[in-house]
Amino acid sequence: MKRPQIKPGIHAVGAIDWDRRLFDALIPLPDGTSYNSYLVRGSQKTALIDTVDPAMDTVLTGNLDDLKVENIDYVICNHAEQDHAGSIPLILDLYPGARIVCTPKCKGMLMDLLHLDEGVITTVNDGDILSLGDRTFEFIHAPWVHWPETMVSYLKEDKVLFSCDFFGSHLAQTALYVQNEGQVYESAKRYFGEIMMPFRTNIKKNMERLQSYAIDIIAPSHGPVYDRPEFILDAYRHWVYDEPANMVLLPYVSMHGSTKDMVDYMVGALTERGVNVRQFDLTVADPGKLAIALVDSATLVLGACTVLGGAHPLAANVVFLANALRPNLKYATIIGSFGWGQRTIEQITGMLTNLKPEILPPVYIKGSPTENDFAALDALAESIAQKHRENGYK
Repeated sequence: MKRPQIKPGIHAVGAIDWDRRLFDALIPLPDGTSYNSYLVRGSQKTALIDTVDPAMDTVLTGNLDDLKVENIDYVICNHAEQDHAGSIPLILDLYPGARIVCTPKCKGMLMDLLHLDEGVITTVNDGDILSLGDRTFEFIHAPWVHWPETMVSYLKEDKVLFSCDFFGSHLAQTALYVQNEGQVYESAKRYFGEIMMPFRTNIKKNMERLQSYAIDIIAPSHGPVYDRPEFILDAYRHWVYDEPANMVLLPYVSMHGSTKDMVDYMVGALTERGVNVRQFDLTVADPGKLAIALVDSATLVLGACTVLGGAHPLAANVVFLANALRPNLKYATIIGSFGWGQRTIEQITGMLTNLKPEILPPVYIKGSPTENDFAALDALAESIAQKHRENGYK
């Protein structure tokens, strides 16, 4: 099969995983994913950029066979995680003269994760270059985007940025480049929310560094290649730099209907005041959709019933997730009901150790809501709407 070509001598040789539905035993993959690996041939040397998940290593080797690759001089490892680096041992067996090129921190991780001999690894510093003859790589260290050892590789003459997980998306498609921008935007936003959002500060620094590079193509390690790089760069600028939107995220769990009654009323009260709401039933919610909503939301209103005197586990789980993902939330509060005892409020607020939202007075009641309780929800909705207006959230 003819391998997709980014430019003459630059081929995509990775694998499309149509059927994978869960990543890291945590992240749903509704559209599958890809493990992108790239072969770059220079006039003197040949480099392979990243490999693939070991479950699909025969796809990678088959693609290299299709291109009649007889020699690989360098395996550039941008990131040590197994879905990128896991097939390196097989590549070294097939191409014993190859040397791994990575950051110093990545070297230690590869030795730990793959038990590689340190003698086959060459480390590069930030800004180092590697010549293939008529083509030259510059290596740009990008720590904590999203692991501490990550780098990106810039092919200077062709103006191609091999960005690893940076700018990636979990999306399986046969086309090399972006075809449906709406589909890719949602997939990339889901990827950002689930994986990159906790590292916004590091991403800002690295995006500022990349401004000095002329980039014609961004080739990530998951999802399609961007032949119009401004599409994904503009999206990241919005997700990283902009203030949150005039939106409330309202995930909830209700056992006997009381909390659900409060949630329904709260959604109406917020909507009447011009606030957009994203509501999620936590018994069926897709964590990826929650992550997408967290990217934009200014306020979290958690609808949480009580179990055995404390927060329902599904409510606690979504707060744990939000705390781990570190969205740019400005406000948070809790609504819900309890029967005979409750420690829910103190449990939930105590879990927000990584976030610093202003905690608005909760509306947490005993039993089913009364007219006075609905009036309290109206007051809470008005407070949220007023704060959003004062801050200019749109």
